[in-house]
Amino acid sequence: MIRVGCCGFPDGMKRYFKKFDLVEVQSTFYHIPRVETVEGWRSAAGEGFEFTVKAWQAITHPLTSPTWRRGKIKISPEKEDHYGFFRPTDEVFEAWERTREICNTLKAKICLIQCPASFVAVEQNVMNMREFFTKIDREGLTIAWEPRGKSWTDERVRRLCEELGLTHCVDPFARDSVFFSRGIAYFRLHGSPPGKRMYYYKYTDEDLKWLMEKAESLETRGLKVYYLFNNVYMGDDAGKLALLARTSSRRL
Repeated sequence: MIRVGCCGFPDGMKRYFKKFDLVEVQSTFYHIPRVETVEGWRSAAGEGFEFTVKAWQAITHPLTSPTWRRGKIKISPEKEDHYGFFRPTDEVFEAWERTREICNTLKAKICLIQCPASFVAVEQNVMNMREFFTKIDREGLTIAWEPRGKSWTDERVRRLCEELGLTHCVDPFARDSVFFSRGIAYFRLHGSPPGKRMYYYKYTDEDLKWLMEKAESLETRGLKVYYLFNNVYMGDDAGKLALLARTSSRRL
């Protein structure tokens, strides 16, 4: 009931598949790869391996976001305001369809949708979310939503997640999840325990023990817990937590 992996492949794909049984694909956020490429990933990983997918930024991030530079995708000037913030445009809905195709190819059960800090809790953005999530075809996918910024209060997030069937994704050291959908608790670890430098933090044995205790508590509520590390030392940290989880499982 506890799954552990990384956001991306810190040691290369082949090594990773030998060490872990879960990954959150990151490259799909910047651009959508060819289906044939993704089919190769699925085949190389083996049957017991689970992929989750980070949705294409065209859904959530406007072209002013610096993350678009890495994608190296040219957009015509007249369509610059057609992307991001869940805008009800053909381009955003097409971005979802292409993301969903990758999820289906990888046999992914979970799609992570991460919003930029500039996506604040104003009425227009909430309206966009409602229209987007009520219109898209999820085909059974669990959607983990990672909002950012103080404007997204716990109550606002809880109401939207409950209404739209979303799992609230957080860094557990920074915030508590307020809603779980479809029996899934999905956490992303950005290396940010209070007072520490984000991404460059290396998790201590006490940190990992705390994560195990949190997961075991959530398991008693019937939740399947996902921990995805997204820090510089994610390969080492995820490996240690995965070992703890296996040891705990053997004791039961």
